[in-house]
Amino acid sequence: MTAGTHTTLLTGRSALITGASSGIGAAAARIFCREGAAVTLVARREQQLADLTDELRAQGHQAQYVVADVTHTEQIAHAVQQAITTYGHLDTAFNNAGTGATPQPMHLLDENAYDTVMDTNVRGVWNSMRHEIRAMLTHGKGTIVNNSSTAGLVATPVTATYIASKHAVLGLTKAAACEYATHNIRVNAIAPGTTRTEMITNWLNNNPTIEQTLLNHTPLPRMAHPNEIAEAAAWLSSDHASYILGTTLTIDGGWTTH
Repeated sequence: MTAGTHTTLLTGRSALITGASSGIGAAAARIFCREGAAVTLVARREQQLADLTDELRAQGHQAQYVVADVTHTEQIAHAVQQAITTYGHLDTAFNNAGTGATPQPMHLLDENAYDTVMDTNVRGVWNSMRHEIRAMLTHGKGTIVNNSSTAGLVATPVTATYIASKHAVLGLTKAAACEYATHNIRVNAIAPGTTRTEMITNWLNNNPTIEQTLLNHTPLPRMAHPNEIAEAAAWLSSDHASYILGTTLTIDGGWTTH
């Protein structure tokens, strides 16, 4: 169904999605549009952003893209401003941009491994939230969903740097949720389990035995599709989740129930 033909979760909302060129971010772009939002897509890879934006516009949705690296505060500031310039305000943000690393013991990691992962996964969320919140304070309301991971809850079979970064995302989420609740800005997080994205596929190709290990510990023994994660982000962003604040919604097929 094309945009504007029925009342949906995010009708009338201006939404910004980081890491939107592929995987969960691209799925979120499609689902947020389906739910009525006008979207600003942010990532580093312009061709993928341009192709996705063309696809969404061809379906009758409102969509634009901004090439930006979330590790650079001035670039995400520009992206937020573009959302405001085009759509008048910023109502919703899905901070999805992130990076991983090949699983290795801490003592074998490259000296730059910590900075590389923390800069994208933590500083990227920090930079994004600060500019998004400023825009939402001006508008008087807003919702933010940060993408963490089951690695933000427990020690999964990934690198220590990734686990540390995703725990930090949950800390930033809780802090911001408490600070801005009285300003009618709701901040929450999602914690996806193993999801069939480009990043995960590359990781598993380099570590073929890990996939079966993960599935053996998952009550629903399969990977998630990016759409399943994006649907949860859209719902948390909507008024249907109006009393949910500072929480972490786990989407992992039961992996963390053990």
